[in-house]
Amino acid sequence: MTPYPFSAVVGLDDLRLALLLTAVSPAVGGVLVRGEKGTAKSTVVRALAALLPEVDVVRGCRFACDPAAPDPQCPDGPHEAGAPHGHRPATLVELPVGATEDRVVGTLDIQRALSDGVKAYEPGLLAAAHRGALYVDEVNLLPDHLVDLLLDAAAMGRAHVERDGVSVKHAARFLLVGTMNPEEGEPRPQLVDRFGLVVTVAAPRDAGQRAEVVRRRLTYEAGPDAFAARFAAEEQALAARILAARRAVPSVLLPDAELDRIARVCLAYGVDGMRADIVVARCAVALAAWHGRDRVTAGDVRDAARLALPHRRRKDPLDPPGTDEQRLEEALDRAAAEDPDDDPPPPPPPGGGGPPDKGPGDAPPDKGPGDGPRNGGAAPDGDDTPGSSDAPRDTSQGSGSPKSEGTADAGDARDKGEGSRPAAAPAPPGQAYRPRALRIAARGEGGHAGRRSPAFARRGRVVGSRVPRGKLRGAPHLPATLRAAIHRGADRLVLPSDLREAVHVGREANLVLFVVDASGSMAARKRMTVVKTAVLSLLRDAYQRRDRIGMITFRGSSAEQVLPPTSSHEVGVLRLAALRTGGRTPLAAGLRTAATTIATERRRDPRRRPLLVVVTDGRATSGPDPVTLAPALAGVATVVVDCESGPVRLGLARRLAAALDADVMPLDALAATGATAAADATTAIRAKGRAA
Repeated sequence: MTPYPFSAVVGLDDLRLALLLTAVSPAVGGVLVRGEKGTAKSTVVRALAALLPEVDVVRGCRFACDPAAPDPQCPDGPHEAGAPHGHRPATLVELPVGATEDRVVGTLDIQRALSDGVKAYEPGLLAAAHRGALYVDEVNLLPDHLVDLLLDAAAMGRAHVERDGVSVKHAARFLLVGTMNPEEGEPRPQLVDRFGLVVTVAAPRDAGQRAEVVRRRLTYEAGPDAFAARFAAEEQALAARILAARRAVPSVLLPDAELDRIARVCLAYGVDGMRADIVVARCAVALAAWHGRDRVTAGDVRDAARLALPHRRRKDPLDPPGTDEQRLEEALDRAAAEDPDDDPPPPPPPGGGGPPDKGPGDAPPDKGPGDGPRNGGAAPDGDDTPGSSDAPRDTSQGSGSPKSEGTADAGDARDKGEGSRPAAAPAPPGQAYRPRALRIAARGEGGHAGRRSPAFARRGRVVGSRVPRGKLRGAPHLPATLRAAIHRGADRLVLPSDLREAVHVGREANLVLFVVDASGSMAARKRMTVVKTAVLSLLRDAYQRRDRIGMITFRGSSAEQVLPPTSSHEVGVLRLAALRTGGRTPLAAGLRTAATTIATERRRDPRRRPLLVVVTDGRATSGPDPVTLAPALAGVATVVVDCESGPVRLGLARRLAAALDADVMPLDALAATGATAAADATTAIRAKGRAA
């Protein structure tokens, strides 16, 4: 089917400009596209392939070697000077989320191994993407072992394959383009940092634009070829402009004054490392070439910074939307104010992201899509999700008075309806820290890919082989299959009985259920701020590991499920910030509610293993003895965070942990600090049974 034309896309100017700049200068480093579902992310990326310039390749080379500079380590080489060559379109290779490792990096050619008895390498997607583009849809859902492969290839420009008795190195330089929906979680920071530019898109907020989008889409579906013909001239003009700008890049001058400006912006924004400075410089040069200029201007630097910097600041993953853009504008204005030779830049238009006004000398030779970063129908981050205050930083304003915590007596009076004292304001949590990684020690069945507990899975590190239990799942374990066929003898054919499947071990996401003591005993000892900070840190950790979370609190005479199991960690932060304290301690009620919640989730999703985190000092002043609830939680991996403090300790939390067959961890030992943080301190929670 004829692809949707790039020039027919309505709005999305930032996205189109970012893709065009990476086509002009692949050294910029690719594009990560963030946006809600249904915003044409994949459509625009796929449309880019038709605009990429053709490449010269050595004929017969499966690794697209450049005849002018062939790879000396090419597995199909060495290629002699003057080898036959030809032209072919630049490839756009799509990497599906469910791809196996051997499909990505390549594997043993099973057909030649069986027929000729030789070890031969079958190239994978990284080889196919060399000198083209590699597109990863839903890149945030990519399994960690595939992320590691992409990181290695992106860093070295080569793929190094060591598997199935094959050792191969080949060039793998490609334009990396990824799309993602932020609602489904964030990718690893190392992977995000490998993208040169990051663009956030949203559906148009203008009724006229929305109507035009629908009109063009319906016309395209009714006749793709006729629709593409309408925009053929514009497509050819864009392709020619990309080629001309690519040829002009080496001759564009980056003045020292603009290089200093880039350094000041990066320092003011607080980026990590030097990659940000390099990417902004490359992007500014590409912008100047795209606009037909022979030197970089201050406007190019400002526009390049808006595309290359927002994702490079060290931040809390639960920061509110729009924080990066706001701080970047402040950094740009601060850097401009420090330059005595420049007039102050004009204020950005409402919503941010618009380019400064350009003078006649800065005007592009012709007007094309994306002649400067601007929203163009894509709303800023803050407009995507209502209620941007759903973040820990918003809930930690102020220091909180010790008296605001209340006392046990005051809490009892409120529970009984006595007195008229108003309820105390909830204490805010402090600054979140990096907690120890809590993991279930036993391996699960890997029902949900994640980053917490070890599990057998269909993808991940290969640790062995086994005879399939029923139908073969996934690709066979080739060495083990060949060994079984050779051991059987008779002939050289592989029979179904010889097949062996690979045993993979990866990590899974869990249901992390917090049971938090909000009674008066916690507040009276002024520990609730510390407890909230600990739970906030664990919430952030669960967010990074792609877990589902739930929260139960108990105080007075009952327990309350303040957060049903969900993937929305921002809601958990809000509920935690609004948590009030006071009253007696119905610990048994909290455990009973936890047992009911876990049983319900097991029926709904039996393959997701629960991890129960009980945050309490162990005192139970209301209801039955919590030890009697231990049988209801049998088989659940549990950790008790002991909040008891002071010189005299009763050890009630440890008694509860012993009854639940749980691990116990003092509250002050929860943080992974110093040397333990550097070693990724981990606490493996004992698993009782399969718990799923």
